[in-house]
Amino acid sequence: MPSGGVKDLGELVFIGLGLYDENDMSLRGLKEAETADFVFAEFYTSLMAGLSLERLEERIGKKVIIVTRKTLEEDNGEPILQKAENMKVAFLVPGDPLIATTHVDLRIRAQKRGIKTLVVHGVSIVSAVMGLSGLQNYRFGRSVTVPFLENGLVSETPYNVIAENKARDLHTLCFLDIKAEKKQYMTVKEALEILLALEKKRKMHVVTLDSVAVGLAKAGAGDAVVKADKIKALLSFEFGSPPHVLVFPAPRLHFVEAEALINLAGAPEQVNKLVG
Repeated sequence: MPSGGVKDLGELVFIGLGLYDENDMSLRGLKEAETADFVFAEFYTSLMAGLSLERLEERIGKKVIIVTRKTLEEDNGEPILQKAENMKVAFLVPGDPLIATTHVDLRIRAQKRGIKTLVVHGVSIVSAVMGLSGLQNYRFGRSVTVPFLENGLVSETPYNVIAENKARDLHTLCFLDIKAEKKQYMTVKEALEILLALEKKRKMHVVTLDSVAVGLAKAGAGDAVVKADKIKALLSFEFGSPPHVLVFPAPRLHFVEAEALINLAGAPEQVNKLVG
């Protein structure tokens, strides 16, 4: 029984799909989707480059109803909640269903209406970045999204967060903006150019051509790309198709982190100078 003492009416199960394609969904997630009366999914918070909706529906044996950002954020998820009031509903989400998304709000709304909720976690880009790069998880500070320019204006928040984390000797994970409805997915190069433009304005030496960064593409795929280097080299590196993410390492590295960047991410030997 949820807090508040209201009797459960139905059930809403949040299921993480993982990073790349329909094969990343856990067996538990698959079982929950198979036994649901309705299955909803959203794909506006992240790009699953290898996913086929047809194969996904074939695997779970049900039609998948795609919802948009408007359904979740403007309509407060009502189409999902109304079904879940007296039936079992599965909600499929790329990655982990409650990390780097706004879906916590949907879960809270369900609980307040007496709808039982369950979370089936999936592989998140947050943990994948750490595993692929070799950077240690306890040394990451606040993460941030690098947004596309809006009407020629650029948010300075990413620059500020990177600066704050560097001052605390912490790594920064930068999510790159997505406009799924327009099929626009920011690349590492685009993000770096935005940050370099901010550096030109702010002049704090936070993101310079000689700064070390790590770009990652298609995490979770067999041909995932991980490359660490100075920004001036990353600007011309071919990361391939999205989704991309970007990491700014702390000013000082643990010796294992430096070794990982060299051996796992193709960083130049000079990163050993950052060990301290």
